[in-house]
Amino acid sequence: MNAWYLVVAAAALSLERICYLWVWHRPEAFRRFCSKPRVAALGEPIDVLCKLFYGFKCLQVTVFFGWCHVYGHGSLFPPAREMVWIGMGGTLMLIGQLLNFSVFHRLGKIGVFYGNKFGYSIPWCDTFPFSLLSHPQYVGAVTTIWGFFIATRFPFEDWYVLPVLQTAYYLVGAYLEGPRAFSNDSSSRRIPLLISRAVSLSHRHNLFRGRAGGTGVG
Repeated sequence: MNAWYLVVAAAALSLERICYLWVWHRPEAFRRFCSKPRVAALGEPIDVLCKLFYGFKCLQVTVFFGWCHVYGHGSLFPPAREMVWIGMGGTLMLIGQLLNFSVFHRLGKIGVFYGNKFGYSIPWCDTFPFSLLSHPQYVGAVTTIWGFFIATRFPFEDWYVLPVLQTAYYLVGAYLEGPRAFSNDSSSRRIPLLISRAVSLSHRHNLFRGRAGGTGVG
């Protein structure tokens, strides 16, 4: 496996999570950024974030297809694929997108794109999918990613690399959007603690906090 491809992919895929964490923790800084003439032409901060969301999704899809092109030697689907894996991957993708669309349906544009950080009142939501998961859109995004690579790259040795990377990014994002991510006490020890929790499945319940207004964008 070419380490350079992984570094480029990891850097490109990290931009989305970095942007959302910036908005979550520094909404006023993002608002000032959106007040610049060229950016303000795109609309209010929520409108700008929505457009960034679609841009990041295009980048994500480009990275995924590029990965499959490189390691598939120019082919998205390797030859002699077993339909069972394509079916399994497709099913996971459908489940993931169901969760994502359900979040948009329940919260709307303002709720999904951090409206509570920009002064909007977001009502608490405890119906599906929030009755099932605390971070349904993150879970939906990760499920979709795993499904895509099961359908396109399994069982080749590279099939799990980007799904694991993306899962780690979403876990880190969920944790850093939590209420205690940047408390004043012992902030210098947050990085090791974060890494420990991100890689430990036994701490998943600590990583998914918040519902409406805090679900994040996947």
